[in-house]
Amino acid sequence: MSEPWLTIVGMPDDSLSALPPASIAAIEAAEVIFGGPRHLDRVGAGTRGQAWPVPFSVAPVLAARGKRVVVLASGDPFWFGVGGSLAAVLQPSEWSVFAAPSTFSLVAAALGWRLEEVTCHGLHAAPFAQLRGVLAPKGRMICLVRDGDAPAALAAWLTGQGASAARLTVCEAMGGVRQRIRETGAEAFDLEDVAAPVAVAVQLPDGVGHTQASGLPDEMFASDGQITKRPVRALTLSALAPRAGELLWDIGAGSGSVSVEWCLAGGRALAFEQHAARVANIARNIEDFGLGHRMEVRQGDAAVSIPDAPLPDAVFIGGGGSQDLLDQLYAVLPVGTRLVANGVTLETEALLALAQKERGGALLRIELAQAAPLGGMRGWQPSRPVVQWSVVL
Repeated sequence: MSEPWLTIVGMPDDSLSALPPASIAAIEAAEVIFGGPRHLDRVGAGTRGQAWPVPFSVAPVLAARGKRVVVLASGDPFWFGVGGSLAAVLQPSEWSVFAAPSTFSLVAAALGWRLEEVTCHGLHAAPFAQLRGVLAPKGRMICLVRDGDAPAALAAWLTGQGASAARLTVCEAMGGVRQRIRETGAEAFDLEDVAAPVAVAVQLPDGVGHTQASGLPDEMFASDGQITKRPVRALTLSALAPRAGELLWDIGAGSGSVSVEWCLAGGRALAFEQHAARVANIARNIEDFGLGHRMEVRQGDAAVSIPDAPLPDAVFIGGGGSQDLLDQLYAVLPVGTRLVANGVTLETEALLALAQKERGGALLRIELAQAAPLGGMRGWQPSRPVVQWSVVL
């Protein structure tokens, strides 16, 4: 095997002398060195140095193939670092890596936290809303943030999420001579002169976060009333059986609540919705739950969009079910795809009953009632029955 042309070097926040000999040798032999301005200055890259482009891209590194290239990254390049982006477009024989301790490890060591009990987040370019799914009573998080203003913004966001009593430890330049660690509260954030690179360790209080079970309260979603209601949504998600990394097609998505909960379970979702107002609600829910990296909404007839969509692992039909749609799905979905369809009209019920007869699977009739005032007393207020067909194709 030929020697790799690219070496990825993990940098501690310290001088070149803090690196192991193999990393120093790679840097000294490099013809081109990519990195942030701070790292390039630390290693004395001079005319060999190239700062990352804005917006970020690995294209300049790929263009240097054939030369001896070094990429400088903070700490562990494969933990919220550039290593994964490069490895995804290269052959294993093209690169080698010398990692340094990650900022997460340095922060956890400084605070005496068990790293396996902490959730770790890279928020340089991601919204704080991505944290909604991991907020939990007495939970611990370590967040890499964008700049010196970000810790105060994170504190304000936590306060808005009901975590005003959270304790924040702001950790600057970990592992270097400028290392500084200071503690404050979310609601009473009072730290000044915070400098990048910075991480924030968060100790959450009691009473924060939402349940990890399926069926979040309807009030958590932006909706015009067209929403799979909480009990039916829980049964629907149970039938869809979310798994991390899997893709869901949500057809006739309404508010997108099923897609949101699918994504909170670790999956990805593509929501199809015809009505512009509902598309706007879905977009708002994507933003509010911080799921822009996992969920997408497409406006228009799903039948038109399906041919260009990546094939899913599961499909949910929440609205607009028809024989033509089912026939189209049967034609394109791979064997093993999980399909769940809900119907509330007599016509859809008949459609799903025939589909179950022809294709198998389970047919479930969901009839629910809630206690409601009835004169001076209470009685049961029934909801419209929902017929649910679930099958593995």
